[in-house]
Amino acid sequence: MYNYLDFEKPVADLEAKIVELKKLSEDGGAVDVADEIARLEKRSRDALRDAYRALTPWQKAQVARHPDRPHCVDYIETLFTDFTPLAGDRSFGEDHALLCGFARFRGEPVALIGQEKGTDTQSRLKHNFGMARPEGYRKAVRVMELADRFGIPLIALVDTAGAYPGIGAEERGQAEAIARSTSACLRLRVPSVSVIIGEGGSGGAIAIATANKVYMLEHAIYSVISPEGAASILWHDSTRARDAATNMKITAQDLLEMRVIDGIIGEPLGGAHRGSELVIEAAGNQIEAGFRELAATTQDYREHRREKFLQIGRTL
Repeated sequence: MYNYLDFEKPVADLEAKIVELKKLSEDGGAVDVADEIARLEKRSRDALRDAYRALTPWQKAQVARHPDRPHCVDYIETLFTDFTPLAGDRSFGEDHALLCGFARFRGEPVALIGQEKGTDTQSRLKHNFGMARPEGYRKAVRVMELADRFGIPLIALVDTAGAYPGIGAEERGQAEAIARSTSACLRLRVPSVSVIIGEGGSGGAIAIATANKVYMLEHAIYSVISPEGAASILWHDSTRARDAATNMKITAQDLLEMRVIDGIIGEPLGGAHRGSELVIEAAGNQIEAGFRELAATTQDYREHRREKFLQIGRTL
């Protein structure tokens, strides 16, 4: 059974009935319920298709935050081999919100930076719900500089509500660390590809997402601030997050139209959590295609990156 979102209630009711009938059948019930199960499964698929046919931005935000959605560690385990993590920023300490290191992607060496939210209470606390502190971004800069020195392409997997806003993080230079990480992304002389796999929140996301190619999963979101935060600022009412999400243009479809991102990676019907292996494989294929496209250009990667981001918002 899945963790159902509020707009998925019709699907939840149908799938609960299917589970009950399957259990009845397994227990040796006298009535043949195969036809009824098949009928309900069709109704469930149709209801799911109807629910996901035209998701609102707020509903997409809910899907992007779904607890069963594949996380960074799932992508690492599936797409990469020989992953060797690096720990610490050589200044303060280790930050588990950012997973950084080197690996092989389809046989080729890559540098890898990813934000991990965690999947249960213990791991979420360990990874601080994917909200990195300054030492996390300084660790990311360390890996970027190594990648640049040895000519190794960079892959970033983005999934955070934003950088951690705690007092300790601010005292240790959170804003400066984010700025230096963003600057390091722009200075890279090697090709870089980033994928927003869930949430891309504010500077906490752009600090590692400033790449030659930026892709988003179909139901991911990418925004300057969370819908709740925007609602608190605009209307002094965080419960108006639904209105904020609609006005902020946070969906992959909106951002592709505005040329903030370079492409959208499709998700299975019902979201990435209903087909983790499929969506991770699709993300891998898109990353490979992105590097292949970058390899074909004669333009300096730093200049390519510079032009890409300066073009955002231009109409002429």
